Amino acid sequence: MLTIEVARGWYAQDDAVHGFGHIQRVYALCERIGLSEGTDMPILLAAALLHDARGSHPGGDSRNDHHLRSAEFAEEILSEERWEGEKIRAVQHCIRAHRFRQDEPPRSLEAKVLFDADKLDVIGAIGVVRALTYAFQINQPAYSNPSPHFLKTGEKEPGEPHSAYHEYLFKLKHIASTLFSPTARQIAVVRQAFLDSFFRELAEEMNSGS
Repeated sequence: MLTIEVARGWYAQDDAVHGFGHIQRVYALCERIGLSEGTDMPILLAAALLHDARGSHPGGDSRNDHHLRSAEFAEEILSEERWEGEKIRAVQHCIRAHRFRQDEPPRSLEAKVLFDADKLDVIGAIGVVRALTYAFQINQPAYSNPSPHFLKTGEKEPGEPHSAYHEYLFKLKHIASTLFSPTARQIAVVRQAFLDSFFRELAEEMNSGS
């Protein structure tokens, strides 16, 4: 039976960014948002448990295709659970469509809610912790002055660090505007404001002596 305790074994326990803690939070958000929005809860919750199951651990390979590998793993697990093919494909779509940098946009309500729940976990106080932790995992600073080219295009100059502040400018400051469901957008209001305030203050303090 697919449960959150079963899922625990698929994730790193010591990864504060993409480990089991992230899965627990996304699962709880999916329960909250999914019930409010009227989703097919078994499909949504299965996708929540499996969506990062084949993501890389800190210092591991690129996460660029983790959504595809996780969708393949989901088929293995759900086939063993004797799920119907149509429902397995619905879960796989949710998983493939959950990334911010989308190859496959969310089409179903369940995919949209998983996308929203996953993105809510990168803003707010948790989002601050995750952004800083991920920067340190990949040996990047919390803050580095972005180049004019990055500010204009989102592309770094040669040798330019990708600090947590860069990630904020490129991705995190836009999260609330990407969400689909009314429930998620409501949750995002406070979280996005907190994240924005933190990174504004970080930039101000880091540049106060310049």
